[in-house]
Amino acid sequence: MDKKILKYDSEDIKVTYDLKRCIHAAECVKGLPEVFDPNRKPWIKPENGEANAVADVIEKCPTGALHYEMKGNSREEQPSSRNRIQLTEDGPVYFFGDIEVQDHEGNTVLKDTRFALCRCGASANKPACDNTHQKIEWEADADADKSKMPEIDEEKHDKLLIKLMKNGPAILEGSYTMESAVIGEHTSDKGVALCRCGGSTTKPFCDGTHKEIGFEG
Repeated sequence: MDKKILKYDSEDIKVTYDLKRCIHAAECVKGLPEVFDPNRKPWIKPENGEANAVADVIEKCPTGALHYEMKGNSREEQPSSRNRIQLTEDGPVYFFGDIEVQDHEGNTVLKDTRFALCRCGASANKPACDNTHQKIEWEADADADKSKMPEIDEEKHDKLLIKLMKNGPAILEGSYTMESAVIGEHTSDKGVALCRCGGSTTKPFCDGTHKEIGFEG
């Protein structure tokens, strides 16, 4: 997974922006347009906002492209109290919480509180989404067969591992709440396999199609 980190400083906060992970969800632009303005260069001016307000908006970035370091206080972003998986129609799977992504050899690819996983199979920056789903007009609903995820009463406060199988799905390890407008909220700790090739007939779960189509990732 490639990175291209840009930095923007004010007296009170340093903002880092990973161009490779940004898919223009625009939460930052909607939240603080005076700080985040894509029609301006530089497009991020942290000095135009109060540092805590800038940090609040950054924590809403669903891809993890934006992060911050406070200079005037000890505030640090903390993982949400539960691991959340958000299914989006015709788009990526968003993860929020204590997230770690590992490759098929067990090497850590990413540790973060926010991440957008490609599920169309065509991203040039796998496993991260890069908006290619829009270019290829990939389609998928935001439904999930909840019977594949035995429900638990309360999510544990644990790390959610996303284990990438070579040329295959992403295996979950840990507890999570999967959510969408279709399924509502469903909490489980079942180690399900999420499709990454984009071709499964049981999305968001893997059905082995990656082998048939020769998916590489």
